[in-house]
Amino acid sequence: MNRIDDLARISQALDLAAEALEPFTAGAISSTLKNGGDPLTAADTAVNDALLAELPRGDEGWLSEEAVDDRARLDCRRVWIVGSVESGVTLNGVPVQCAEGEGLAGALVLASRSEVGRGEWNRFFGTDISVRNMGSVAYKLGLVAAGLADATWALVPKNEWDVAGGAALVRAAGGDLRDLSGQPRQFNQADPLLDGFVATRPGLGDAVRSLLDLSAG
Repeated sequence: MNRIDDLARISQALDLAAEALEPFTAGAISSTLKNGGDPLTAADTAVNDALLAELPRGDEGWLSEEAVDDRARLDCRRVWIVGSVESGVTLNGVPVQCAEGEGLAGALVLASRSEVGRGEWNRFFGTDISVRNMGSVAYKLGLVAAGLADATWALVPKNEWDVAGGAALVRAAGGDLRDLSGQPRQFNQADPLLDGFVATRPGLGDAVRSLLDLSAG
């Protein structure tokens, strides 16, 4: 098994997921509430089932927001949370990479819409960075990987399945993602909840962590 085979399997799985999604109409999809109160739609479940049927094989585990966590994954040869860091990153078929630059002055940082709403980013608005708030952790990480933003971070816990794919994109594009203590994040932990993370273009990590420390004071 090699990365070419993996990518072919992922491509096939995405085609199957798209087919599974086709029958659903926006605004008319049945849903239930998960334990945390977030909705789980029939479309979510259909896509998860399609990916689960195609991706893990043999001694491979699975970790997904839409499936009950099976701790047997901890003993597997590898686990599908989805992402490859050796294959580079493309945007609409064109190769891209993280932005380049020096220092924090003028850096575009993508903030969590909910964290901003709770006032948790107020301490950053008077600094040299430019803050733009938006939803979706994965989308923000994708923008950093594509060179369309310089950094993003989460100050509250996030689940591995929300972060792993975007983390792979950032690392594949030359950037860096670490936990709030500055350590590289290793995924497929027994507890899939991260305390938070910092994702940056190359060379910006130390300056961001210094900003976080100074701002916290």
